[in-house]
Amino acid sequence: MAELLTVARPYAKAAFEYARDHEALDSWSTSLATLSQAVADSDVQRLLGNPKLATEQKAELLASVLPDQGDDALRRFLDTLAGEGRLKALPYIADQFGRLRAEHEQRVEVTVISAYKLDSKQKTKLSNALKKRLNRKISITTQVDKSLIGGVILRAGDTVIDGSVRGRLNRLSEALTA
Repeated sequence: MAELLTVARPYAKAAFEYARDHEALDSWSTSLATLSQAVADSDVQRLLGNPKLATEQKAELLASVLPDQGDDALRRFLDTLAGEGRLKALPYIADQFGRLRAEHEQRVEVTVISAYKLDSKQKTKLSNALKKRLNRKISITTQVDKSLIGGVILRAGDTVIDGSVRGRLNRLSEALTA
């Protein structure tokens, strides 16, 4: 996994820069997400691993899952990935592309895990506070985990803030046993 992530970075950066420069971020995001899902399929993985298939056939196979067969640049991108034997890195490329796009658009995806369902007023208040603190556009996804007892856990990129009662009890327990 770490190897594919390392391999994916320069490809994602090149794809992002092309899409940004050609004002095609939406279409490339959608296409990369579709390709990523296709590569995750076990049947497609078997076909991509088949040494009897030429690299052009593998690229053609993946391009066929796109609704419009992809634009010329995307097809060349797939051909390059196929030629280098990097088609299996597509999920990582799509993920890195999404991160670069979010950074470019100055937005952050925040996952809020709470013990109880948040109402719209609480979401708005939390969103406004995070927007002010992070200086970014905020997109909130909520999840409910009853085992938290109370409070919330916030995940924004690599940052995790555990304000749950369960987290506090775990930290107290660690402090008492240390």
